[in-house]
Amino acid sequence: MNFFDAQDNAKRATRWLVIIYVAATILIVAGVTAIVGAVFYSAEQGEIASPAVLGGTALLTALFIFGATLYKTSVLSGGGGRVAKDMGGTLVPTDVQDPLRRRLRNVVEEISIASGVPVPEIYVLEAESGINAFAAGFTPGDAAIAVTRGMLEQLNRAELQGVVAHEFSHILNGDMRLNIRMMGVLFGIMVLGIIGRMVLRGSYHGSYVSSRRDRGAPAIMMIGLGLTILGWIGVFFARLIKAAVSRQRELLADASAVQFTRQTDGIANALKKIGGYSHHSYIRAADPEEVSHMLFAHGLPKISSLFATHPPLAQRIQALDPSFTTDDYPDVDVNQIGDATAPEQAAGFAGAAAEFSADKQIRVDTSITDSIGQPTAEHIAFAHRLRRSIPAMLYDAAHSPSGAYLLALALVLDSPYADRQIAIIESQLGDRRAQLVRRYFDELNNIGAAYRLPLLEIAFPELKQRPAAKLEYLLNLVRRLIEVDGKVDLREFCYYRILARHLEQAISPAVDQKGNRVSKSAARQAAKNLVRIVADQGHTDAAAREAAFAAGISLFGGWAGEQQSFATEEQTVETLNNALDVLRMINSSGRQSLIQAVTKTVSHDGKLTTTEGELLRAICASLDCPLPPILSTP
Repeated sequence: MNFFDAQDNAKRATRWLVIIYVAATILIVAGVTAIVGAVFYSAEQGEIASPAVLGGTALLTALFIFGATLYKTSVLSGGGGRVAKDMGGTLVPTDVQDPLRRRLRNVVEEISIASGVPVPEIYVLEAESGINAFAAGFTPGDAAIAVTRGMLEQLNRAELQGVVAHEFSHILNGDMRLNIRMMGVLFGIMVLGIIGRMVLRGSYHGSYVSSRRDRGAPAIMMIGLGLTILGWIGVFFARLIKAAVSRQRELLADASAVQFTRQTDGIANALKKIGGYSHHSYIRAADPEEVSHMLFAHGLPKISSLFATHPPLAQRIQALDPSFTTDDYPDVDVNQIGDATAPEQAAGFAGAAAEFSADKQIRVDTSITDSIGQPTAEHIAFAHRLRRSIPAMLYDAAHSPSGAYLLALALVLDSPYADRQIAIIESQLGDRRAQLVRRYFDELNNIGAAYRLPLLEIAFPELKQRPAAKLEYLLNLVRRLIEVDGKVDLREFCYYRILARHLEQAISPAVDQKGNRVSKSAARQAAKNLVRIVADQGHTDAAAREAAFAAGISLFGGWAGEQQSFATEEQTVETLNNALDVLRMINSSGRQSLIQAVTKTVSHDGKLTTTEGELLRAICASLDCPLPPILSTP
């Protein structure tokens, strides 16, 4: 299943979730209305409640369920970090020195670079000794990955990498947003049952002190009992929904983890350790029932197979290792910490940067579009080497609050206009910060384009910690820098788009800025404008530009209409900005075709330079289609 199919499947699952939610709500409303009618009939000695009473009951119940869902969703709107904190998670700082947490951060950063997405916030559930993990959030820009202390201590690097790759699959395939929505929906379905139990307990205890004249007590107990029964029904359906949605997606995430790492031992051995570990995958401090569908493995000690959100542990292992039997579970010593204390290289391997600095020719012999959201072992190995070869000055900057802010500015500077851009920064931020930006920019020029997007992805966790007003100021300043020459530099502008998109997701994670409503004429013109600008920026010869544009636009067939020659007026930042805004709203199939057209445009001669490949990645990221690094092929 490719990235676009996975996105479509997540959307279909969301639609089914809405349908089931509406059906469950109707049943619960009918049940509450029937209970009120029965209580009224009993209290009024055979008189049936009026339609107004029953209708009002139904309306209030529906509004209450809907309001409970909105409340829970709003609580979760803070993004993945909010979910992790509510679960008792402790944020792992970017400059962490503890070897366990340093190893975890390195693994997450490498898979982020390999995937083409910003580094998520990283949390450790310090109170949880079971082996478990989860990814939470609405978008990659507000994602968080949390692991238990037991996982951190009991897994070696390969096993930890397999689990993190599994969680990244959920990030890339759209499972996180589905899971968050499911938490809100299920809370709404179950909330009346919670209230019913509270009413029942209160009326039961109150019956000992109430007088005989309190004739309302039996009615209250009836209502409480009825709501409790409806709550049990709600829990039944909630567990069925979670099981139906989650099980298949967990198997797909296991398979994706193998694809990412190209070895089954990592994730398979992690699952085996869960089976042989005394604490298994149990979550104790938090409420595992609410988040069970998000976890790497079961968080509950006992659960019926009918309601299980994950396939049986042995089944998952046998899908990866067919020779496995339940007698093969290893004995895991709770007091032993595997190889977690092995030294982790931070950055700055001498001479290693040369591998990534050259502007290499990359032969295009596979479909680049197919790799979107589907990093492979080669991408992760590349990311591992690249991370370790980042110069220490840039690596440290990306991991500090002030350094990340200034590094984001250095990433958009352009050599011919750098002095003018530095002057703008000096006027806004002062001489000392401007000089730091200059140093970062000089170092970036020494190491090459392949480092730019990874550094932005690594710096993102520090950037998003700043107040929204500071982030808005940063975006405005970046825009001024890229407009200093009055021209469109595709690289500069696409980095701005990536930065803006990721920060937009971090500031308002629950707001879905991408829809499916755009006119065909607007999409057609936007697609032509994008392909035209890409062809113009990627080729200096007029004939080559025309040939590249024709090659790209041909993939649209008759949909694109008559091909037009290049406009004589200069394409502006506003034109490209508007095109990407429109194209971000088209559906998955349309985005897939668009990226294929852009790919064919920049590689119409069968080759890509490293710079062109990074530009393509930038465009994909601004369209919410994370593209792994484009690797050299023989």
